[in-house]
Amino acid sequence: MPRFFIKPEQIQNNTVVITGTEAHHITRVLRLGPGSKVTLLDGCGNLYVTQIERTEKGGVHCRVLQRERAGGEPPVRVVLVQGIAKGERMDYVIQKGTELGASEFFPVYCRRSVVRLDAKKEAARRERWQRIALEASKQCGRGVVPLVHEPVDWSAALSLIPTGALALVPWEEETSCALKEELKVRPRPGEVYILIGPEGGLEKREVDEARRHGAIPVTLGPRILRTETAGPAVITMVLYQWGDLGGEG
Repeated sequence: MPRFFIKPEQIQNNTVVITGTEAHHITRVLRLGPGSKVTLLDGCGNLYVTQIERTEKGGVHCRVLQRERAGGEPPVRVVLVQGIAKGERMDYVIQKGTELGASEFFPVYCRRSVVRLDAKKEAARRERWQRIALEASKQCGRGVVPLVHEPVDWSAALSLIPTGALALVPWEEETSCALKEELKVRPRPGEVYILIGPEGGLEKREVDEARRHGAIPVTLGPRILRTETAGPAVITMVLYQWGDLGGEG
């Protein structure tokens, strides 16, 4: 059954009006009409089995037949704080992070960041990243679309880490504290923040600042990963240990 995301406010008294690109996809691409069933997700974890009652120019009217929780979300929230990368690398991080189960993304500017966006480009880039998260959520069967926040600087991002959350900083200069061991010895937390530097990596002072906020620098092993590889790799490790990757929640 085709799946489409809608906004919660589009559901009124067990009826839904789908508009925009989703309506166009239903009527023009899939060529669905009255009587066809479609699955709708409100992005908040709710799933609606609906039946198309009528179509009109710019809108598809559906009746809700069944409502349930969507599922597809890991038992631990993983938030990726990602140094903004060049070109399509950031797109890749958002897409793969969404598929793997990340709950939120914080793009950040670091001291070695190559990319610096003005306000107009920030808004456009964020809209693009949010659209990528939406499409990735559709593709992988998630019921929630991860939120991509406005870009912030490193210090601001650290101040947003809530008390009690586990924060991990993969850093190539860390040699004694292995991520593998940290995941083994700790009980499963409710939230994990993963802090990844940009192409040039993090400076020592940034890692020290993260440490003062309670973050733990860790090594991922003997090989240095690219910025667009490190985030998805750590998400995979965390959700394999504490989440549902591998088939067990």
